Amino acid sequence: MAKLKLGAIADDKPVRVTLELPAAIHRELVAYADVLAQETGHPVGDPVKLISPMIERFMATDRAFAKALRTRRP
Repeated sequence: MAKLKLGAIADDKPVRVTLELPAAIHRELVAYADVLAQETGHPVGDPVKLISPMIERFMATDRAFAKALRTRRP
Protein backbone atom coordinates (compact mmCIF):
# COMPACT_ATOMS: atom_id res chain seq x y z
CA MET A 1 0.00 0.00 0.00
CA ALA A 2 1.18 3.53 -0.77
CA LYS A 3 2.43 5.74 2.06
CA LEU A 4 -0.10 8.53 2.59
CA LYS A 5 0.98 12.07 3.45
CA LEU A 6 -1.27 12.08 6.51
CA GLY A 7 -0.83 10.03 9.64
CA ALA A 8 -3.17 9.49 12.56
CA ILE A 9 -5.38 12.49 13.34
CA ALA A 10 -4.56 14.23 16.62
CA ASP A 11 -7.44 15.16 18.91
CA ASP A 12 -7.08 18.93 19.36
CA LYS A 13 -9.44 21.73 20.38
CA PRO A 14 -11.01 22.88 17.11
CA VAL A 15 -11.98 26.28 15.79
CA ARG A 16 -15.32 26.22 13.97
CA VAL A 17 -15.16 27.04 10.25
CA THR A 18 -17.98 26.66 7.75
CA LEU A 19 -16.90 25.32 4.39
CA GLU A 20 -18.74 24.16 1.30
CA LEU A 21 -17.09 21.41 -0.72
CA PRO A 22 -17.98 20.19 -4.17
CA ALA A 23 -19.56 16.73 -4.04
CA ALA A 24 -16.61 15.21 -5.93
CA ILE A 25 -14.15 16.52 -3.33
CA HIS A 26 -16.29 15.14 -0.51
CA ARG A 27 -16.36 11.70 -2.17
CA GLU A 28 -12.57 11.78 -2.46
CA LEU A 29 -12.31 12.84 1.19
CA VAL A 30 -14.44 9.85 2.22
CA ALA A 31 -12.28 7.54 0.08
CA TYR A 32 -9.11 9.02 1.60
CA ALA A 33 -10.50 8.43 5.09
CA ASP A 34 -11.15 4.79 4.20
CA VAL A 35 -7.61 4.28 2.90
CA LEU A 36 -6.12 6.10 5.91
CA ALA A 37 -8.13 3.90 8.29
CA GLN A 38 -6.79 0.79 6.55
CA GLU A 39 -3.22 2.10 6.67
CA THR A 40 -3.19 3.28 10.29
CA GLY A 41 -5.63 0.78 11.77
CA HIS A 42 -7.61 3.65 13.32
CA PRO A 43 -10.98 4.63 11.89
CA VAL A 44 -11.27 8.31 11.02
CA GLY A 45 -14.93 8.66 11.93
CA ASP A 46 -15.90 11.92 10.25
CA PRO A 47 -13.87 12.45 7.05
CA VAL A 48 -14.24 16.23 7.53
CA LYS A 49 -11.63 15.89 10.30
CA LEU A 50 -9.07 15.26 7.54
CA ILE A 51 -9.38 18.76 6.11
CA SER A 52 -7.33 20.49 8.80
CA PRO A 53 -4.37 18.06 8.73
CA MET A 54 -4.43 18.15 4.93
CA ILE A 55 -4.21 21.93 4.91
CA GLU A 56 -1.50 21.83 7.59
CA ARG A 57 0.53 19.28 5.58
CA PHE A 58 0.07 21.29 2.39
CA MET A 59 1.37 24.48 4.01
CA ALA A 60 4.24 22.66 5.71
CA THR A 61 5.48 21.28 2.38
CA ASP A 62 4.94 24.42 0.28
CA ARG A 63 8.45 25.80 -0.27
CA ALA A 64 7.25 29.14 -1.64
CA PHE A 65 5.09 29.63 1.46
CA ALA A 66 8.02 28.77 3.76
CA LYS A 67 10.25 31.23 1.91
CA ALA A 68 7.60 33.94 2.15
CA LEU A 69 7.33 33.37 5.89
CA ARG A 70 11.10 33.65 6.33
CA THR A 71 11.34 36.87 4.37
CA ARG A 72 8.20 38.46 5.81
CA ARG A 73 8.73 41.53 7.96
CA PRO A 74 7.12 41.53 11.43
